[in-house]
Amino acid sequence: MPPSWPISGVLISVGFGEYFCASSSSSSSSSLLSRLIRRREGDLMEEAGNVRRPLLGESSQKPLVDASLLKRMYAGHFLSRWGARMWEFSVGLYMINIWPESLLFTAIYGVVEAASTALFGPVVGTWVEKFPYKKVLRMWLLTRSLSFLAAGGAVTALLVCFVPASHSVLPFMALVILTNVSGAVSVLSTLAGTILIEREWVVVISYGHPPEVLTRMNSNIRRIDLVCKLFAPVLTGFIISFVSLVASAVILACWNLLSVWLEYWLWISVYDGIPALSETRQRKQVEGHSENILEAPVMKLSNISRGGAVEQEKPNWRSKVTTSLSKLLCLDAWIVYFSQDVVLPGVSLALLYFTVLSFGTLMTATLEWKGIPAYIIGIARGISAVIGIMATVVYPFVHSRISTLRTGLWSIWAQWFFLSACLASIWIRSSITSAWMLMGGVSASRLGLWMFDLAVMQLMQDRVSEADRCTVGGVQSSLQSMLDLLTYIMGIIVSDPRDFGVLVILSFVLVSSAAILYTLHCYRVRRHLFHFDKILAKIH
Repeated sequence: MPPSWPISGVLISVGFGEYFCASSSSSSSSSLLSRLIRRREGDLMEEAGNVRRPLLGESSQKPLVDASLLKRMYAGHFLSRWGARMWEFSVGLYMINIWPESLLFTAIYGVVEAASTALFGPVVGTWVEKFPYKKVLRMWLLTRSLSFLAAGGAVTALLVCFVPASHSVLPFMALVILTNVSGAVSVLSTLAGTILIEREWVVVISYGHPPEVLTRMNSNIRRIDLVCKLFAPVLTGFIISFVSLVASAVILACWNLLSVWLEYWLWISVYDGIPALSETRQRKQVEGHSENILEAPVMKLSNISRGGAVEQEKPNWRSKVTTSLSKLLCLDAWIVYFSQDVVLPGVSLALLYFTVLSFGTLMTATLEWKGIPAYIIGIARGISAVIGIMATVVYPFVHSRISTLRTGLWSIWAQWFFLSACLASIWIRSSITSAWMLMGGVSASRLGLWMFDLAVMQLMQDRVSEADRCTVGGVQSSLQSMLDLLTYIMGIIVSDPRDFGVLVILSFVLVSSAAILYTLHCYRVRRHLFHFDKILAKIH
């Protein structure tokens, strides 16, 4: 790095500092200012030819990534997602068996899990962005493995040692709390891994390659996730139906305890084999160090009065409370998120999480209550995953012809169309027929859902700057969990499975709102929705 760079950085910070000190001297402004400084430094360094980071879609002579390393990354992702999908499917069945004839325990678990992600999602994203990749990797795998081990042990103890009539026993409630807390910790650790791999590593690896490389990597990772969503519930459903619930809990705990070692070796080999990963992290650490140096002159300028004297102001209790609350709620992260030009697609995707129209815990428990066997539910969930896998195959084909934005538009309305069958199932008198219509509509809608998910993810990867990528990813997950949390709160309010149709109607309304919101974003960007001139030309 040339010696002139720090000097230019200080001059830049002084110029920006004069502007910001005139408007605000709070810690929030300082954080936003540091982001502007960091972006401006990168622009100057690129203009000077000192650092050059190829953009997505930019042609370069960068060699292709070793295919064996990509296979190891995909294998590690498979091991990680398999255990998570086993727990995601099983926990609803555990809870409905612990407290039969009610969705209360199932909804309470969902509230705890979603609330933890909603509160700590931005913190996790900031943490992933701040610390070295290896440290994030170790903490992610360690906490996830231990939390699943604790959750599996607690569920096993509940199913073996207690019966529904013993709900007032103190050890029973302690084990229920342990199950909820362990599940929440496992979700947070899984979130850290998701941000690290899906929001960070794939983008870093695809730098310097055509956009199709990123599209293909996104599709492969989503396809692996859906394969796990296909086979893990099917296998778990057969174990529950033909062996026992206890056996499935023990297998879940053993899987996460044994697979973590192989998974760690796979991720470390990918990190060591792709220099871009270590180079990106080192560059971010250098930028963070220079950011701290550059903030000093800015803070000094904020204390200079009009007469030139330095004011030694001590923060009062209100400013301390405001600063502490801002850090606790991660307000800076939310400000960064809502300043992005892809905020509407992100909010649209988050609205799809306020729904019971998925094979989540509430719908799984309701189907169990309606008399659908666990293995049938697992097979139906597997069929929905197969359709989702088809979406990952169709997405690159459609994307190459109608762009990311329009792919998202067509996919979300396709989801809306298939979910209308779920809405119609409410008025079917036969409980079994209604359940089959519900499962069929949800399964078919996965084609549009996962294509829309891929489209929004790629819009964020393309449009969000590198400095904000992990932060935006954490806030996006937090927002999705907030809407997911509202779903489970509604499940607590409407805990009788006979009233499940109310939740279906509410979910369909929110899916419609998400489709309309994304449509408005497309119109704002493109200034039209259809090429009527081409349609009329073909008609004539």
